Amino acid sequence: MSADLRSRYLGLALRNPIVASASPLTGNIDSLKRLEAAGVAAVVLPSLFEEQIEHEEMATHNLMLSGTEMSPEAHGFFPEMQNYRTGPENYLKLISDAKQAIAVPVIASLNGHTPGGWTQFAKQLEQAGADAVELNIYYVATGLDDRSVEIEQRYIDLVAAIKSDVKIPIAVKVSPYFSAMANMASRLVKAGASGLVLFNRFLQPDILLDELEVSPHLVLSTSDELRLALRWIAILRGRVPASLAATGGAHTPDDVLKLLLAGADCVMVASSLLRKGPGHVAALISGVEKWMNEREYVSVEQMKGSLSQQSCPDPAAFERANYMKALISYTSEFV
Repeated sequence: MSADLRSRYLGLALRNPIVASASPLTGNIDSLKRLEAAGVAAVVLPSLFEEQIEHEEMATHNLMLSGTEMSPEAHGFFPEMQNYRTGPENYLKLISDAKQAIAVPVIASLNGHTPGGWTQFAKQLEQAGADAVELNIYYVATGLDDRSVEIEQRYIDLVAAIKSDVKIPIAVKVSPYFSAMANMASRLVKAGASGLVLFNRFLQPDILLDELEVSPHLVLSTSDELRLALRWIAILRGRVPASLAATGGAHTPDDVLKLLLAGADCVMVASSLLRKGPGHVAALISGVEKWMNEREYVSVEQMKGSLSQQSCPDPAAFERANYMKALISYTSEFV
């Protein structure tokens, strides 16, 4: 009998643990259909950025006020902004069209960093048919006066603000740079997050030497990067009452298996699909299923978290002891 690959994430039933995370592949209906046909269990649409929403609102606002300075009476003629329908309609249409075109869960993604009107847009995502919202908080604290307690509270307030507006589940794509990650994870869940996506992969700028310019630089992930998510998923599994998703570095069936054993409820993939195409989903699923059958695992649910910090024979392996062991045991031909 073949292993049962079903899993659950954010309360959503998944036919397997492979989820297509936000990328150009999830931004159009044709590729969404190809991903579903290849076996993906859910899709996360590309992020809608706070700046996109604010840009359209400001453009509408400026249009409405155009010419009012020439006629004082005009100031009372135009409706208030909160009553005027603004926002990226194309994104709402993508959600609606995706729900019509595919049967797997469709997760919308919001990317921002400040409290404000953009958080209320989550309600429109829900109304368009999104099964959940992934909140991708991207904030680089560059100010010398920025304090960690204030930055952390900003995250908490953003989650609470969106939770107050929607009934669908919220997942938070978390930064790995908090000094007390376990505590922050717990606070995010208490604020209303139904799941945590580990981790937000901040893209770093580069310098072009010929042009003497700072340039955006996007590098696709590799399997070596998955260990950061693996470690923290293993630490948090069973300790926070929330779904855990792994993202960044899953390229092979072995990568997926490691993350599931650590405690992930689903494994999100983007870079591997951009390199190999939607059909790679089928290869991932087949490899996971083969491994599980060979070792007589009954289901993904049985396997999940069996090597988490709570369950593994050596819990210290996820802490400082492993760091020392790795450094001491490393060898080189030049030493």
